[in-house]
Amino acid sequence: MATLTYNYADQTAVLGPLATYAEPHAYDLCARHSERLSPPRGWQILRLGPDPSTQGPSGDDLAALADLVREAGKPPAPTGPRREPAGEPIPMDARSRHLRVLRSVDD
Repeated sequence: MATLTYNYADQTAVLGPLATYAEPHAYDLCARHSERLSPPRGWQILRLGPDPSTQGPSGDDLAALADLVREAGKPPAPTGPRREPAGEPIPMDARSRHLRVLRSVDD
């Protein structure tokens, strides 16, 4: 997959690694379409390869995932008559606050 952006002033189409955030004038393409892309007549296409250092999960991602797996493996706490509604986040420790686990509707 790749992200396509245009530089109208330079008449250049730029095809680079998949963007990590949404931008109004960027288009995400599947591998097939990114390989077959041809720019408008008179334009050039600039193909940027992915940065190898950004490939794969980071150390923070792996630590957060490990914390999440540990939390999920803990036995459930005894619940009283009140149940949390489905879709409410389960509190996590401070290192994995950017991840949330949602209760299933079947719980």
